[in-house]
Amino acid sequence: MSKILPILTAAMVALAVPAWSAGLAADMAGTSVKDGVDAWSSGNYDDAVRIWQPLANQGDPDAQFNLAQAYKLGRGEPLDLARAEDLYGKAAAKGHVQAADAYGLLLFQRGERQRALPYIQNSAARGDPRAQYILGVAHFNGDLVPKDWVRAYALASLAQAAGLPQAKSALEQMDRNIPLADRQKSVVLAQKIAAETQANLQRQSASAELGTRLAMAEPVRAPEVTEAKRAVTEAARAAGTSDTLPRSAAPAPIKPAPVKPLGPQPAPAPKPPAPKPAASGPWRVQLGAFGVPGNAEALWGKIKGRPELAGHPRALVPAGRLTKLQASGFASKAEADAACARLTAGGFGCLASRD
Repeated sequence: MSKILPILTAAMVALAVPAWSAGLAADMAGTSVKDGVDAWSSGNYDDAVRIWQPLANQGDPDAQFNLAQAYKLGRGEPLDLARAEDLYGKAAAKGHVQAADAYGLLLFQRGERQRALPYIQNSAARGDPRAQYILGVAHFNGDLVPKDWVRAYALASLAQAAGLPQAKSALEQMDRNIPLADRQKSVVLAQKIAAETQANLQRQSASAELGTRLAMAEPVRAPEVTEAKRAVTEAARAAGTSDTLPRSAAPAPIKPAPVKPLGPQPAPAPKPPAPKPAASGPWRVQLGAFGVPGNAEALWGKIKGRPELAGHPRALVPAGRLTKLQASGFASKAEADAACARLTAGGFGCLASRD
């Protein structure tokens, strides 16, 4: 069965609020990158660009990044994505993290997917939801990276939890194709990725305090694969540059490939999977409190099939006139919080608590 998920990434670059680097470098006239940031913040875009231009020419990465932002937004300079990309690339080569994030997305938008991949991977490792979404879809399709549905679902889940609207459509399609067992594994993997991301951010913060920059990761060689036509079409919208987020198109349906019959006799029905043993642990997730106990039962009937609750027994806890609905058996607060994050992203209220 062919399952190709298009990348719906309109305005991916513009999703982030424009950020500015206020470095300490100054030109011969004594103006600094921060002076340009102050001018920009006051709406004096032309003055900001005049301050940053000589500093960027001298190789200051903060000035290069800020000037790239001006070219990308068309403020103080005419809109010029090629010039913005060049400046982002120069700043990224000097270890400027925000520039590297923007550079990878612009490369991806322009169709330079192979060159963009290591930047997308590094951005995803730093927790950028746009990069996590793109990389998750790539792992789902097996496009440029190995097909890995557990990692695909974990990355898309993290992107949705961060509020990226395109991730919701991707998860809906993944839900129809990824087996429940793999989705359950993705909950644990998402928790691990989130912890690694936090460690990366702490390293980045420590590096900034020491006045150094983190070295860029070595470029990753991606396997040679045939790109899916629909993914390529949608990838052209991967990093739009408008200030507002355009409405995303509905994802193309996943059409199963024709299956050749095996013979006149139907294949035997697969054996039902063995029931997962009930999880045990002191932490719970509370899903609601109800004055009518039947409403708690109704919510559990609706929510119990979600992968983050699989194997976790239902608990109905009296609390005065209310009945609390909880899922028990989480081993740690981190595990309960991770389940709550997925439930909240799916539209269900949730609160971690300990027995």
